[in-house]
Amino acid sequence: MSVLIVGSVALDSIKTPQAQHPRLLGGSASYASVAASFFAPVKMIGIVGDDFPAACLRLYKKHKIDLEGLQVVAGKTFHWSGEYETNMDNRRTLKTELGVFETFTPRLPVSCQKSEFVLLANIAPVLQHHVLDQMRQPKFVVADTMDLWLNIALPDLLKLLKRVDGFVLNESEARQLTRENNLIRAARKLHGMGPKYVIIKKGENGAILSARGKLFIAPAFPLEKVMDPTGAGDSFVGGMMGYLATAKGPVESNIRPAIIYGSILASYCCGGFGLSALTRVTRALIARRFKELENLTRF
Repeated sequence: MSVLIVGSVALDSIKTPQAQHPRLLGGSASYASVAASFFAPVKMIGIVGDDFPAACLRLYKKHKIDLEGLQVVAGKTFHWSGEYETNMDNRRTLKTELGVFETFTPRLPVSCQKSEFVLLANIAPVLQHHVLDQMRQPKFVVADTMDLWLNIALPDLLKLLKRVDGFVLNESEARQLTRENNLIRAARKLHGMGPKYVIIKKGENGAILSARGKLFIAPAFPLEKVMDPTGAGDSFVGGMMGYLATAKGPVESNIRPAIIYGSILASYCCGGFGLSALTRVTRALIARRFKELENLTRF
């Protein structure tokens, strides 16, 4: 089964203490789509300007990502510029130029409306609602978010939670949304808002999956060096959705290994700037790192 992924497409200028790279392909839809493509066919919905590099389109095609839903309009592609501190945990935004993304209204081709697995990557909740309004009968819908939407679009986000099967957010967002410092209690409150599956990302400390009373503590793959963590969270959820779309059996039987595969894709993402490391990965490398993580956590 294919995965429908809706999110932002951007050109990112990234600076770390080691190096800086201007105008790399980025955006939540880009990272999630490439990660999911290692497991399943991907249909991507997004918008770019007429300045969007042809090399970026070739990268999508290398991963056989269906671009029928990618809008190309006159204007400038969304551009984000950020700088990371030495520990790579903290970053600050230097510049945000929305460009054509400011007027983005997702339009789903007929071929996308029948998708059974849907990832609403990090975009405004009102746009995530708009996507669901166009879907036929999706089997499994997951929404990602960020603190911005908790601050400026909370009513829309709360309505969205009643329409999705899974919800992904980081630990600070979970605490902010539920007003609970304890993440287990926070997950329980989030279930009460709608989603059956709650996944709380903890960066280099892995993730917590809560499925209505059943917990799974997923480790992150340990890395000696992080080159660029941009897009790691999107790669995580994209890899998870890609695996779920092709795994046999119900979601509840496959979501734990899916999260581990998501962690593996996120680790590869951190190994280079932008998508440079992730796009060089193979299924054999993914399987090898999966086995390594399995051995590290067996007891």
